[in-house]
Amino acid sequence: MDRFVLTDAQWAKMDALCLGKPGDPDRSGKDNRLFVKAVLWIARTGSPWRNLPRTFGRWISVYTRFRDWVKADVWKRLFDVVSDEPDMEYAMVDATIVKVQRHGQGAKGGTQSQAIGRSKGGMTTKILALTDALGNLVRFVLLPGQRFDTVGVLPLIEGLAFEALIADKAFDSNAIIAELDARGDKIVISQHPRHARPLAIDEEMYKWRHLIENFFGKLKEFQRIALRADKTDQSFSAMIHLAAAVINSR
Repeated sequence: MDRFVLTDAQWAKMDALCLGKPGDPDRSGKDNRLFVKAVLWIARTGSPWRNLPRTFGRWISVYTRFRDWVKADVWKRLFDVVSDEPDMEYAMVDATIVKVQRHGQGAKGGTQSQAIGRSKGGMTTKILALTDALGNLVRFVLLPGQRFDTVGVLPLIEGLAFEALIADKAFDSNAIIAELDARGDKIVISQHPRHARPLAIDEEMYKWRHLIENFFGKLKEFQRIALRADKTDQSFSAMIHLAAAVINSR
């Protein structure tokens, strides 16, 4: 069970933001740390909720509580509190594709109401992420698998200050480069061969892009994320926020 244990340092930051603390109105939650570890077990193993070990309590109670926290945006707040000091000397952006289980395709309104679409790999979701200079997640957006990576970048960088953006040639977009130019940020985006006059980029800095690839590798160690089983974007995002909170605070 060591893989599902939250360290004391991690929990010290998270505890105050959890629902069900003594004094909270209309809440009767017990042992928030055990509950978060139960959700972490689901995220790590990718198991159905019904397979949750009894040591964590009744699976339906844990699932219902998970959804309550999703609706209250608690998982995002837990991520924020353990990721409150990003190193924004520069930022990196990249995307990864995850397949969607059959059980993850049954949300009300159909897949078109969620970030699920048909690509070469079948029904997939794309995670477009922005990390800091250490390769820790700062923000992400979900896109249907067939969407271009570039469409989510401008909203992803809005309001964020950094000195340079590192990305591969999939992000060699006129709109992105124009926005970075306007902001005065250094452009470290691999240039597409179609350019007659490609931009000169810092090749040594570009090598640092492996850090965001490393992040995706760590993220996909959480099987619930590597193979999406959550019907709604809200629940899937909650799993990503929990996993990234653990990764960022290691």
